[in-house]
Amino acid sequence: MHQASPSAVRADLYAPIHKALRSQMCHTMCRVGEMDVHDAADLQAGLAQLDELLTACLSHLKHENDFVHAAINARQPGGAHRTAGEHLEHEQSIAALQAETQALREAAPERRGALALRLYRHLALFVAENFQHMHIEETANNTALWQHYSDAELMQIHHALVSSIPPTEMMQTLRWMLPALSPQERAGMLGDMQQGMPPEAFRAVLDMLRPRLNDGAWRKLAGALGLPAQQRAAHCV
Repeated sequence: MHQASPSAVRADLYAPIHKALRSQMCHTMCRVGEMDVHDAADLQAGLAQLDELLTACLSHLKHENDFVHAAINARQPGGAHRTAGEHLEHEQSIAALQAETQALREAAPERRGALALRLYRHLALFVAENFQHMHIEETANNTALWQHYSDAELMQIHHALVSSIPPTEMMQTLRWMLPALSPQERAGMLGDMQQGMPPEAFRAVLDMLRPRLNDGAWRKLAGALGLPAQQRAAHCV
């Protein structure tokens, strides 16, 4: 078994993606709550954002089931039993939210207000359940991973998981993940990407990220990455 002292910083498979999901969930929950159900364009835009969140959640469940839970169970049989069971419950909740979303889309104008409020409340409960669930993964599941795997092995698992994600899905994930990270985490992740990606692909990531960071955060990132002077201005084209 591979154990570390309490002060040691271990490879954490959960932290970055969970920061992304917490951000996406909070933004989307608020977006659903503020939708104008009598404005067709605003309603459809809000529900489209919810669709994106629910799709991301389903994909995240599969990634954890296929890679993280499999790793835990391989060296600690049944070690992921609790969170695996919660994943099944989340799949049911997602299906129910998708059905409510479609019902709201198709509803007569006089019914939209009540259906939107119901959807918002059920989404809030789903978010609350996920926040508790992610805490268990970041504590109990991480403890199991750290007991049975070295950091090098954990990074191999991470690489296999990331390699399984299509480029379009990865860019959608990064859109939420990178702004949600601390400046140091963001610079470390993008520094690795800068070394491993073609320049044009890395530039596309920066172009996506730039409007999502405030001026101070962008300047810190540009300095950490050693970007050319023309790319350091927060609002350059």
